[in-house]
Amino acid sequence: MAGGRERSSRTQRPWSVYRANTFELSSEMIGLALAGNSQDPDEPVLEFSIACTELATPALERKPNSFVAVSCTTPPQAFWTKHAQTEIIEGTSNPMFLSSIAFFQDCNINHQTQVKLAVYDVKDRSQGTMYMLGSALFAVKELLQEKSHRLELELRSAENQRVGKVTVAAWQMEDRADHRMSVRSLPESINGRTVLPVDESLTESMGVRIKYASLCKDSLLRSVFGGTMSRMYRFPTTDGKHLRVLEQMAESVLSLNIPRQFVKLLLEEDTARVCELEELGELSPCWESLRRQIVSQYQSIILTHQETLSDLNSYRGPSFKASNLKADRKLEFMPTNLHVQRMRVQNELGFEHTYDVVTIGAPAAHCQGFKSGGLRKLIQKFEEAKKHSAQSSSQSIVYIPQDIVRAKEIIAHINTLKTQVNYYAERLSRAAKDRSASGLERTLAILSDKTRQLVTVCDCKLLASAIQALNAGRPEYIASKASPTTEPEQVVLRNDQDTLLAKWSGRNSRSSLHVDWQEEEWEKVWVNVDKSLECIIQRVDKLLQKERRPSSSSLDSSQHDLQGSSQKGEWSEVLYPLLTTLTECVAMMSDKAKKSMVFLLMQDSAPTIAMDVSLQYRRDVVFCQTLTALICGFVIKLRNCLRDNGFLRQLYTIGLLAQFESLLSTYGDELAMLEDMSVGVMDLRNVTFKVTQAAGSSAPDMLPIITGNRDGFNVRIPLPGSMFDALPREIQSGMLLRVQPVHFNVGINEQQTLAEKFGDTSLQEIINVESLSRLNSYYEQFKEVLPEDCLPRSRSQTCLPELLRFLGQNVNARKNKNVDILWQAAEICRRLNGVRFTSCKSAKDRTAMSVTLEQCLILQHEHGMAPQVFTQALDCMRSEGCRRENTVKNIGSRKYAFNSLQIRAFPKHYRPPDGTYGKVET
Repeated sequence: MAGGRERSSRTQRPWSVYRANTFELSSEMIGLALAGNSQDPDEPVLEFSIACTELATPALERKPNSFVAVSCTTPPQAFWTKHAQTEIIEGTSNPMFLSSIAFFQDCNINHQTQVKLAVYDVKDRSQGTMYMLGSALFAVKELLQEKSHRLELELRSAENQRVGKVTVAAWQMEDRADHRMSVRSLPESINGRTVLPVDESLTESMGVRIKYASLCKDSLLRSVFGGTMSRMYRFPTTDGKHLRVLEQMAESVLSLNIPRQFVKLLLEEDTARVCELEELGELSPCWESLRRQIVSQYQSIILTHQETLSDLNSYRGPSFKASNLKADRKLEFMPTNLHVQRMRVQNELGFEHTYDVVTIGAPAAHCQGFKSGGLRKLIQKFEEAKKHSAQSSSQSIVYIPQDIVRAKEIIAHINTLKTQVNYYAERLSRAAKDRSASGLERTLAILSDKTRQLVTVCDCKLLASAIQALNAGRPEYIASKASPTTEPEQVVLRNDQDTLLAKWSGRNSRSSLHVDWQEEEWEKVWVNVDKSLECIIQRVDKLLQKERRPSSSSLDSSQHDLQGSSQKGEWSEVLYPLLTTLTECVAMMSDKAKKSMVFLLMQDSAPTIAMDVSLQYRRDVVFCQTLTALICGFVIKLRNCLRDNGFLRQLYTIGLLAQFESLLSTYGDELAMLEDMSVGVMDLRNVTFKVTQAAGSSAPDMLPIITGNRDGFNVRIPLPGSMFDALPREIQSGMLLRVQPVHFNVGINEQQTLAEKFGDTSLQEIINVESLSRLNSYYEQFKEVLPEDCLPRSRSQTCLPELLRFLGQNVNARKNKNVDILWQAAEICRRLNGVRFTSCKSAKDRTAMSVTLEQCLILQHEHGMAPQVFTQALDCMRSEGCRRENTVKNIGSRKYAFNSLQIRAFPKHYRPPDGTYGKVET
């Protein structure tokens, strides 16, 4: 393990581990050696391992269960500060500890710092009873001046009895100098580390070129993550060497920032919906009553959003939501206990790999409770209620679900295209003013395209029938087909000699559109748009023809200039009334079409509006939590792979694979949580990402920005200029990057035992089968369009198709607590360049067991960690690693919230060491 907290950037060259040369150091040199590596603040200024020998206990027949607590003091400080401790090693007088002791730059140690090693014997791990065997002291200066950087100290008891020995061996970090530099420019090597002057202006651009980016010092990551904790380990390998492992855990400011943005978007969307309903105009009493009911429901939810936004804006706590606050209504949109868990592995050759997992409490609506089930069940109930209301409805027209989807699409298309038509009409007017022939042609082509797209959208039977329904809902509607009024409002187009004119005719202005509209009259509206566009095209053609006609040879140049100046305003004067007519026709058509679609949606939602709003609110809460985790995962993956061309090509070609792992049981409340989470994960299919260049270099400039609505959200990820420049052209040009989410669940606790014996595990099976299908589909897409060398290399002898086949066999096997599903899905995700997410109810206890197990499996399978230390390494990470500190952050106790019954129910590899768990608040 390592004491130490916040860490950062990354070294330009790989570290390697070796024993230092034998030479004496002056105090000044020691000070330099302890100053740290400016290129890699994640590298400790001092790291040493500890081993004990000949430990003696009062009871001679019993061998000790020992650990070493490390404290330090730096003059003039007069008291000892606990810095770190090792894991417990049981039943031996000669323990060698895997967790190393590291002092990072923020520890501020110097050569005068005194270090105390206190060795404890733990009599009962579950009760925590222990006593101190003995202790030893040394000064940092002594360790660094010792030729071998190795101290062997006697352990003395409180009675000054010799109780054994403790060996301290310092690990040295060599930062290899670039051989291209002249020998003159290389400063002296101090304590095995070459100290180089660094031009800080180069730091950011250097950081782009390297694979590893520090959570704390990298300009992008430090704007998103904070509160980083670090632990270090040294694990032996099968070939007799050592792995250097840095474990880190960080929280994210996005836990609060994303919910604030998201709730604000919901507030805008629901407010706009109320406005649309109000703008429908006068309705018959029956429909007016229903409108008031719907508006009332939305106003209630708008008020809730306003309160939530106010609560989030006034929140001043830590940048993560503790597990004991998961049912706090003020923070319900925030994800529970969101952290990124990182493992950085280095071997003695200097090769390194970084593995990240985002951990999050299962996205669920805890505030709303689980008595009626989760989202899956509630969506099913809602669809049944809707079907029943349709069957018993007295409406003349009943809309099918596809109509509702289409209506929402039409509204979105109309909003977008109407804005674009107005924009290009203005551009055309400007080009006419400037007498720019090329600008006129180019802009007219775009205007024509956008206008025709809008006409195509409006030329559909669904719109025609919706318009009839809206007219039937007016108070003055006459059931029989009335003849057109004597003076219907319409646009009349007339060819008047050489000039095409357009004018309004009708009783009032175009705002008085409340007469009886029939299908043929709706057709006239969009046909008028078409005709007004044709008028503009014809007129522009004539103007351009006249412009291109060669001037008479009899005109001298001065006459020609005079004629040109007199015609300066002709183009804009001729086109202005035609463009006005087009924009008015488009406004009239868009307004009518949009109102009819709003009315259609109102008819559809009216019978089940209370249920609809309640369900949508729950879905919003769950989705926001899931989205926040996804954005964290995307940011850290993108930053890590900034120079991985294979990954970047995969990203813009087939999208990002996001693999969610959950350990929820299919029994009681957790069954409903699983229902919530599974819907939240699948809703991520409506999310796209877009990478942009940051407007500035400050942290707020690099925070993600969300836009869109419930039909689709886009997340803009700003990057510093040097990082943005490293991206391929496709991503730089603003290509939308898709997400393919998959979700695998295996319950492992005692409640899952009950579900397997007396309950129902079908939801887990359905989720896993669905995700297996999507995972297979993603890999098939990959094979079709991308080469294998886009993927990371693996030491595994099992190819991806085989792994997928094994996963399929496990998913379809009816085997209790089949955690092979989770291990295989995680490995497939890593080998497909995916982002990993791990969840349990609070992301605190079962999640800790899962991520530490995953870390040890990676170390063994990918980095050759010796199998005989697998269990010891696993216990070491669980007892002294970052996840133990996660329990402190959440509940103030260094205990996993398990009891002995739960431990017996867990699969073997998910059981924590004795003494690390107990009955505590979850």
